[in-house]
Amino acid sequence: MTAVPKRLQLLLAPAFFGAVFPISAFSDVRGARDATTELAPLVVSATRNKSVEGETPQKVTVITREQIEQQLAITNDPGQVLSNLIPSYSPGRQKLSNAGETFRGRSALFLIDGVPQSNPIRDSARDSYTIDLSMVERIEVIHGASAEHGLGATGGIINFVTKRPSGETLNQSANIKLISDDDFQSDGQGYKAHYEASGQRGQWDYLAGATFQERGVFYDGNDERIGVAYPGELQNSTSYDLMAKLGYWIDGDQNIEFMVNRFDLEGNGDYVPVAGDRDAGIPTTAERGDPDGDPGYNEVTTASLSYAHGNWLGNQVDAKLYSQTFRAQFATTPFFPYDDGNGNTLYDQTRNESDKIGGKFTLVRDGLFNDRLTMTTGVDLLQDQTKQVLVHTGRTYVPESTFRNYAAFLQGDLAITDALTLQGGTRYEYAELEVDTYQTIDRSNVTQDNVTVEGGNPDFDETLFNFGVVYDLTGWAQLYGNYSEGFGMPDVGRVLRGIGDPGQDVDTLLTLQPIVTDNREVGVRFNWERYQLEVSYYESDSDYGERLTEVNGVWVGSREKTEIQGVEVSGAMDVTDAHRLTLSYTHAEGESDTDGDGNVDTDLTGINIAPDTFRLGWNAAWTAGLTTRLQAAHYLDRDTDNAELDFDGYTLLDAAVAYRLPVGNVSLGIENLTDEDYFTYYSQAARVSDEYYFKGRGRTVTLGYAVDF
Repeated sequence: MTAVPKRLQLLLAPAFFGAVFPISAFSDVRGARDATTELAPLVVSATRNKSVEGETPQKVTVITREQIEQQLAITNDPGQVLSNLIPSYSPGRQKLSNAGETFRGRSALFLIDGVPQSNPIRDSARDSYTIDLSMVERIEVIHGASAEHGLGATGGIINFVTKRPSGETLNQSANIKLISDDDFQSDGQGYKAHYEASGQRGQWDYLAGATFQERGVFYDGNDERIGVAYPGELQNSTSYDLMAKLGYWIDGDQNIEFMVNRFDLEGNGDYVPVAGDRDAGIPTTAERGDPDGDPGYNEVTTASLSYAHGNWLGNQVDAKLYSQTFRAQFATTPFFPYDDGNGNTLYDQTRNESDKIGGKFTLVRDGLFNDRLTMTTGVDLLQDQTKQVLVHTGRTYVPESTFRNYAAFLQGDLAITDALTLQGGTRYEYAELEVDTYQTIDRSNVTQDNVTVEGGNPDFDETLFNFGVVYDLTGWAQLYGNYSEGFGMPDVGRVLRGIGDPGQDVDTLLTLQPIVTDNREVGVRFNWERYQLEVSYYESDSDYGERLTEVNGVWVGSREKTEIQGVEVSGAMDVTDAHRLTLSYTHAEGESDTDGDGNVDTDLTGINIAPDTFRLGWNAAWTAGLTTRLQAAHYLDRDTDNAELDFDGYTLLDAAVAYRLPVGNVSLGIENLTDEDYFTYYSQAARVSDEYYFKGRGRTVTLGYAVDF
């Protein structure tokens, strides 16, 4: 079969998504199933070997633009969108923090067009808040530990694929959303506006987009304000996102593209927290006030320069150079006292500063061994410089550290028969860390530093392997199995800032050793004419993992052996051409070795493991212009060895309706339709705290209008 030139692939992409998933709040599902049978399978760009959806040896989820728009019609919280759409992703915290939002009980590596957003040295727990989902065409999710993109994917990979230019002329679109609590309180209202333009002119193509959002405060199901959190808030905040792309086609097979995205979210600072009483069941709330210090914020700039050649001496070549500037400021806490010079004790706040540069180079050769073998090879380079500073006094909380990572990989895909395919590969990782001599900070002393720690230059190397098999039992049933290893670093910043004993040096800190996670998975896929079902079982083990524990109000990383097991079930049914049902069920459990005897003995809590979850969705096209979406999530009760972190489950129901007008589309979404009054999973199951005992958001209404022109 003749390969399709890459430019033609990109030109066909808008037609593909327009045919299967029309660009509106909701698509007309009538006839969509038949249309998909005539289209080529979707290539998952997050896999380096150009894997096809539904043919991988481990579970892969592709979230389409249609699904993203359906969720954005209901909620604009990225964490909630991911939780709604990705099996085994923890319930969203509804805060500007994804700490405790895990994937299969471990960390996910977030990417934007393959550019890493996660910070390997000091995890700010904000790496899912670096782009507005209005800029995203689809989300590619690889379940389980993976080394395909290097560092950090011990739980899986979540790749945000940004929008592409569409059409040969200027295409523009705009939308606006009005958001409010169900009592329409003045301080609970907000809005969001988005505009984008794209097109092609000769050998050039371009896209530009802008999004602005103003958020009000959040109210719970009891019509009380939800408390504000020190690490960062989505409520009472302002954000914007600016994205630009410019591409040039050298010929039909060669393309150069530059992309830059600037995301900024900052709290408005109009409210102060009111601590709750966890023992009495009283939630943390908020009241109007002037908080100390400056508001917290996220400021992230991601840029990349990509080159693709579809037929260089018979090979497909992809090369990418990238950079990311990441600034995450946290609100004032009572942990960093200092004297203002007039005898007054004030409190400082911290800011993470991380600068990344890197490159990815991939070469794919197919058609080998009588068109049965595809080989993929490449090199990845990364340098990350990170520090955490105290904003007002200029003191160092986490010393400036430079992390360098070099990796080379080789991957093979072999079709033994038309029904049996084997995949296997290896990746060599070398990493080094440079830390100068520094002093830690004593949180209880207003004038003095704590102890001196000698700097060092530890390095690590790991060889990681993966092996997978896919077997087509019939034309509608497929078995698969996979073994893969993921490579990650512990939160180095937590280690370096927490040293309290004098005489230590960076080179001898065993807690800086990397986390290698083994993932084993078996599954089966069924794809009948109107029914799809996938069932997978996985085990995720790490001999020297990391479990976050709270010590005297401070989160530290305990290096322990951890073992996690889980089941994922997902399916869909086209009841008719106009009605589609989706369902999923996830179960996970895990233990860690807290006493160091080599045997896991203590249940992992909600800071690691998501609760068992049932999800059900119903899409309906009542007429050519009227569509609806109804979705439910039921989180089951969960008990652990620590009774204080037992979880009382709850059920959330969301609904949305969209109608096509003569010009544009109007939508109405309602999050938490039944106005359920509940404490979030994180507040119940992750930590015991009166200051972090938050309820979830009550009934919330979103009215939207979108138009293409």
